[in-house]
Amino acid sequence: MARALRVNRPEVWYHITARGTERRTIFTGEKDRRHFVEVLAQCPERFGLRIHAYVLMGNHYHLLVETPLANLSQAMQWLNLSYSVWFNRRHQRVGPLFQGRFKAIVVEPATWGLFVSRYVHLNPVRLRSLGLDKTAQSQQRRGLSSAPERQQVRARLDRLARYGWSSYRAYVGLVPSPEWLTRTPVLELIGKGSEQQRSQAYRKYAEEAVREGLEDTPWERLTGRLLLGSDRFVQIVRRTLQGNIKEQPALRALQVRPAWSEVVRALERVKREHWLQFRDRHRDWGRDLGLYLGRTRCGLSLRELGELAGGLDYRTVSWTVARFTRLLAKDKQIRKSLEHVQRHLKNPET
Repeated sequence: MARALRVNRPEVWYHITARGTERRTIFTGEKDRRHFVEVLAQCPERFGLRIHAYVLMGNHYHLLVETPLANLSQAMQWLNLSYSVWFNRRHQRVGPLFQGRFKAIVVEPATWGLFVSRYVHLNPVRLRSLGLDKTAQSQQRRGLSSAPERQQVRARLDRLARYGWSSYRAYVGLVPSPEWLTRTPVLELIGKGSEQQRSQAYRKYAEEAVREGLEDTPWERLTGRLLLGSDRFVQIVRRTLQGNIKEQPALRALQVRPAWSEVVRALERVKREHWLQFRDRHRDWGRDLGLYLGRTRCGLSLRELGELAGGLDYRTVSWTVARFTRLLAKDKQIRKSLEHVQRHLKNPET
């Protein structure tokens, strides 16, 4: 089974989710929820974790956290294990409580921190009965449903304000904020003003989404199913990632891909010929190697490669890449040529 790719850096924000095995309930009542919060409250002192937002649902939870000490895995493993042991004893059950390991999305706070905090806090109102389940939201975005009635909006706002198992009430000043909850960085993203003014602005920000029912999820904007942020942020994080692509396929999607022009320059250096001199030669290893790298390293489509290689049909490109792949397995000299070209891709000045 492929291992989840983790970004382990200091001062990183994460959106965390953990779900009950087979989507089963992990909080059966108030006592369970209270104990989980008590365990969660220990994480800042034990691990230096900054907890920016949280919500507990019936069979899962969401957190927005920051790791000054780059120790997310240790903190989350302790949290889930501590609660699981307590829960199993209390309910006389055995076996894993959570479905696999926790899921972690790296969030750039400046661009997505405020939005993700709202996403976390609005979980309690994403209900079919309130017209805010996934299907209802999709229909409304496409203009297939009418605006919510006043009574339904009132019910949404009432549930949001009354739901006691999230950090929302502390954010908007309905209850005192616990010492272990770090609200200031998120509230600073809402704008200038006093703490009270920011809390009021945050409440307005959350309630606008509840009234409209049009809040999109941020997960369609993910890069490599792991990063949520600007292009610059994604590039910075990419450079720090290490791992095994076979064991962690998500790493492949996050690798910085070379441009086709870089592949061409590397081939020209190795062959000591201009690309146009060998591009149209039948079964030239340089042309075929270029198509192979364009497909495997640049991530280009067959049609894109055909156009870049002088107008080849996509079927010809597919056949050529497949043939070159087979050739790599049995031709030592071809493998050496590939390694040589790849070295130039990594170090273009050599």
